[in-house]
Amino acid sequence: MTCQRLSSQPCQSVLTQARLPTLSRLSRHKHRLGNRIVSTAHVVQNGDKTTLEASRPQDELVLVEHSTDAGDVVQIVYRNGGLVDANALESLCDKVGWPRRPLTKVQTALANSFLTSGLYLHHPSHDSQKSDQLIGLARATSDHVFNATIWDVLVDPAYQGQGLGKALVEQMVRTLLQRDITNITLFADANGA
Repeated sequence: MTCQRLSSQPCQSVLTQARLPTLSRLSRHKHRLGNRIVSTAHVVQNGDKTTLEASRPQDELVLVEHSTDAGDVVQIVYRNGGLVDANALESLCDKVGWPRRPLTKVQTALANSFLTSGLYLHHPSHDSQKSDQLIGLARATSDHVFNATIWDVLVDPAYQGQGLGKALVEQMVRTLLQRDITNITLFADANGA
């Protein structure tokens, strides 16, 4: 494992629908995203299912939108806060080849994170976000003043190679900068596994 300081080197988004500001531009200007409210979350236990639930409105951004052959619209949405199902996260970890972790520890890690952000496969024709599929996640811990570390960045292998991991990290950095946290590091495996 390595811990590296996120540099201010220019990064270009490869996403077709949304152009994201580069990390260097974000660092220089501490860019704000309109009037978006970044949500916080708390643990909610409902029978066997434990989730994080937003205590404020979510920060949401459509990264990719396309139509299927059947004419349905499908979006990949970046979202801070909201519901994060620990079982869905562990399922995603299985897909990327990460070792299984005790579910109670995963729930504790999510609950104690300063910021948890997800990528979701969303079908706008469905009425609720409950049908959204988790396809990516990252979380950050912080001292709430100066420093934050981004952990557990993962994207479903079926959606890798589209720049979604980069977009996830860029959006997290953007949110942390909005909160005036400027010393941001990324903790990741050198092999990407």
